[in-house]
Amino acid sequence: MTVLTGMRVVEGSAFVAVPLAGMTLAQMGAEVIRFDRIGGGLDAGRWPLAPSGDSLFWAGMNKGKKSVAVDMKSREGREIITRIITAPGPDAGLFLTNLRVRGWMDYETLSKFREDLVMVSLTGDRQGKPQVDYTVNPALGIPHITGPEGSDAPVAHALPAWDLIAGNMCVSAMLAAERHRLRNGTGQEVELSLKDVAAATLGHLGMIGDACLNAQDRKKAGNALYGAYGQDFLCADGRRVMVIGLTARQWRGLVQVTETGETIAALEHALGVSLDDEGNRWRFRTEISDIFRPWFAARRVADFERIFNDAGVTWSQFRTIRQALREDPDLSCDNPMFSELTQPGVGSFPVPAHPAVFSASGRAEACPAPVLGADTEEVLADVAGLCQTEIAQLFDAGVVQSPEYAASRNAA
Repeated sequence: MTVLTGMRVVEGSAFVAVPLAGMTLAQMGAEVIRFDRIGGGLDAGRWPLAPSGDSLFWAGMNKGKKSVAVDMKSREGREIITRIITAPGPDAGLFLTNLRVRGWMDYETLSKFREDLVMVSLTGDRQGKPQVDYTVNPALGIPHITGPEGSDAPVAHALPAWDLIAGNMCVSAMLAAERHRLRNGTGQEVELSLKDVAAATLGHLGMIGDACLNAQDRKKAGNALYGAYGQDFLCADGRRVMVIGLTARQWRGLVQVTETGETIAALEHALGVSLDDEGNRWRFRTEISDIFRPWFAARRVADFERIFNDAGVTWSQFRTIRQALREDPDLSCDNPMFSELTQPGVGSFPVPAHPAVFSASGRAEACPAPVLGADTEEVLADVAGLCQTEIAQLFDAGVVQSPEYAASRNAA
């Protein structure tokens, strides 16, 4: 039994944030039922792709869920989805979506079928206009502080940070609203937008205050750690490392292992400042890096790796993902979070479970994602409450689909 065993969440989603939210709930033990149109929704073929042509994105974002394939354009299909979302049960009636449709798949309509429905809806912006991470990020200014020092070109990052934050905020919103229902017996709709998540995060990090109160815009700083000391260096073997001196302990450890104490002290004397102050380390990062750079350029990573680790220096190597898979045991089954799983139609590779370990229940093992429509018949029977005759009629009419049904029809 896992921490959310017994909870049932229905998900209608696309892109990153909401599929991630549903997958996160599934990895903590909730029964998460995802519905898509027959033939696959917007994410069915999303890149990256496996050599087979199947979507690795789908496989990653839908681990542990159940999949229902239904014709959402038909009246019967919409009725089925409504029945699944509003099915009875004290741990059901939880709906997660970023595909809200007024007059059908919205809180006002669905709550007529279940008054205590909890619905978490993610929109693009607070006016309901579409947005994705790659439009929110430039709109709020982050690409203008990302990239090489001295460059004027905006740089969009490859990691969909706002989607990832928003997905986990959908999880916390769902759990908070479900807790409210347990205590008060009432449902509600929780609305949040991707752009508001990003804007709030900028506020939390002090970036809005910085732009309002200080005369100078924050500039690009390459790979430097903003506000303290952290820098990348090229080593003698052609590999690049990142070293961090954010805290006083990290800074002193870095100076000690590089045996640059006297030179750093001379720099402090010349500048008339203490580099124990992290702000000074940021202001004079160029001068500091000029001291460290020859040390790294004269050494291979193998020459100092053990010394750095034994001294507790905060550092890492720059790797490609492929290199990290070869070299870092945290991305392998040596890490209990990972299991080697076979994803149908895709292949075998390490698949992560939820990162958290709950002392009361441990960590649920990783599960593969379902094939599109794999659970249609089961959900229609167990959740929507349809009899076998009704289910067969829906399959025959093409309102719902599953790979097993399609295979049996082709064989016949």
